[in-house]
Amino acid sequence: MAAGPSVIEEKKREAEALDSLSAREREVLVLVVEGRTSKEIARIVGVKPTSIDTYRSRIMAKLDVPDLCALVRFAIRQGLVTA
Repeated sequence: MAAGPSVIEEKKREAEALDSLSAREREVLVLVVEGRTSKEIARIVGVKPTSIDTYRSRIMAKLDVPDLCALVRFAIRQGLVTA
């Protein structure tokens, strides 16, 4: 029976995925996991709310997370936000 990736391998994969994000995507990621709405984030970064929705989708795809809860867990594991 094959074992899944070790904790160390998973942390490395997550760190590499995080490194693939642009500075703007990281900024949006932190604001999303802080619980801000697309409208609030758009006002902060100076884009349209629909652009924030696109950023969120792109971030989730790059980080390979299926939903917002998984995105929050990812951000906490990576030390981007605290619980």
